[in-house]
Amino acid sequence: MENQPAATGFDTARLRTLIIGCLAALAGLMAGLDIGVISGALDLVARTFHASTLQQEWIVSAMMGGAAIGSLCGGWMSHQIGRKHALLVGAAVFVAGSLACALAWSIPSMIAGRLIMGLAIGVAAFTAPLYLSEIASEQARGAMISTYQLMITAGIFIAFLSNTMFSYSGNWRGMFAIAAVPGVLFLIGVLFLPYSPRWLMMRGRRKEALEVLVDLRDDHSAAMQEIQNISRQLQQKQRGWSLLRNNRNFRRSIFLGMALQVMQQLAGVNVVMYYAPKIFALAGYVGPAQLWCTAMVGLVNMLATFIAIGLVDRWGRKPILYTGFIIMAVGMGCLGFMLNRPNLGQTEQIISVFMLLIYISGFAMSAGPLIWVLCSEVQPLQGRDLGISISTLTNWIANMIVGASFLSLLQWMGNGPTFWLFAGFNLFFVLVTWRFVPETRDMSLEKIEQRLMAGLPLREIGQGRPLPDSRQAAGQTASAP
Repeated sequence: MENQPAATGFDTARLRTLIIGCLAALAGLMAGLDIGVISGALDLVARTFHASTLQQEWIVSAMMGGAAIGSLCGGWMSHQIGRKHALLVGAAVFVAGSLACALAWSIPSMIAGRLIMGLAIGVAAFTAPLYLSEIASEQARGAMISTYQLMITAGIFIAFLSNTMFSYSGNWRGMFAIAAVPGVLFLIGVLFLPYSPRWLMMRGRRKEALEVLVDLRDDHSAAMQEIQNISRQLQQKQRGWSLLRNNRNFRRSIFLGMALQVMQQLAGVNVVMYYAPKIFALAGYVGPAQLWCTAMVGLVNMLATFIAIGLVDRWGRKPILYTGFIIMAVGMGCLGFMLNRPNLGQTEQIISVFMLLIYISGFAMSAGPLIWVLCSEVQPLQGRDLGISISTLTNWIANMIVGASFLSLLQWMGNGPTFWLFAGFNLFFVLVTWRFVPETRDMSLEKIEQRLMAGLPLREIGQGRPLPDSRQAAGQTASAP
């Protein structure tokens, strides 16, 4: 009787895991709303409070500053109170920040509200991918974590549509207030999530962890095997800072996580997400047309993310990254060429929009979701919380630098050269991917850690040449307490 569901082709455990994963990934919806709402609201807020270019950059980048702080808090909270409760805190703070922005009465109060929203996003950006990686099976881990990025893109698209609707009345306060609604829904949804089995094992709650895994896997023997693997790993206690000081291999994984996050941000996506209406204004679009074009960017961003979810556990991480960075380089380069021309005609305006959509599709199918997948996979358990905290912090710092400098770059370098700069970054990242990024498809977290601690080159800690017995022993010794 236990095998009957499999016989009918209906996998209840897989469906249950998918539902739980989608609920947890709703944290990405909040992040997407936060990213998207400022794009349409910025000009209206600037007019209301007579904000300068520098003040506009700070209104945009305050969220990233808060997120940088939140990512550090997320590491501590997810370890001390658990992944589930950290997500609850993030949801509550997000609702408070959204309402604070909607009620802002000055530039400083708007910056403060954006900072509060950023705190929530930082906590969620750390905790949600970590939680998803710990409830997913090896075969579905890449797609599960990519769901987080899908929710970010959905949030951006919803925010862009909302912005467009509110733009006709100029109601920027409504743009921020409406973002609180999904935050409340996420807050309710998190209440129904199970605890992470790894976190339960860390707290000595083995029976509860086994119950969660049996529900998720629908196979008692597979759940028992996973419990045993987690138990062996947990004999290595979290000692992130001492490991960072004393273990070269952990420092290498930290370097890789930081480099991946810098690559994602310098690819230029948040230039588009934060300033899309201004970019379309450079192409000659005016009024609501700017926001409708921006909504198209959000739609393509969301749809192209399905490509990553479908291919990440089939093609692998590196082939998709190669493809994405090349597409982004072409898109940014051609957009720079078009915007470097004065007085664009209608055909040239359409080409500009098309090239920006090409760029955004390249990002959404590759670096958008896959950077989070890789960063959740390459950190060893003993330093996992610290490693992901540092990489997430790096993401938000790089994000803040890009957001706070784009308008100034346009004034200093001009339209075309600014976009050519980002095109050059994407070409360079093809080489970085080849040289340093590992292929982790179908690799367990335990095996990735073993190969890292054995001292293999970074690009070989995933799939690569077999690990010699001597290196295998060295890896086990290096990761022992």
